[in-house]
Amino acid sequence: MRLNQNTLLLGKKVVLVPYTSEHVPRYHEWMKSEELQRLTASEPLTLEQEYAMQRSWREDADKCTFIVLDAEKWQAQPGTTEESCMVGDVNLFLTDLEDPTLGEIEVMIAEPSCRGKGLGTEAVLAMLSYGGDPQTDSE
Repeated sequence: MRLNQNTLLLGKKVVLVPYTSEHVPRYHEWMKSEELQRLTASEPLTLEQEYAMQRSWREDADKCTFIVLDAEKWQAQPGTTEESCMVGDVNLFLTDLEDPTLGEIEVMIAEPSCRGKGLGTEAVLAMLSYGGDPQTDSE
């Protein structure tokens, strides 16, 4: 969704940044995991297909995707790349474009060492807040 292309959501544990082409290689590596494929009901994609999917999600009016960064790691050193801080993603799907109050949120904490620490919970709460903001209801 182009609406969030310049949005950064900062929490205590996570930072949510728009899913860009810079994130695709790491995301693609995660999605080679059979466990993550099973848990996310995803099919394996080639790297080229993953780039096409990222572009598609950016253009779709009914999807909003953020990459979840570890806030502590991201803020620890100036110049740290987003890719090195990635832990997962969070998605908002609008299920009825005529009623922006209807939607679904999915979160994936792909890095096993980051699971069970509340990062997914905070990412979902940030997405609920962002998605429920009347200023984000239209482009």
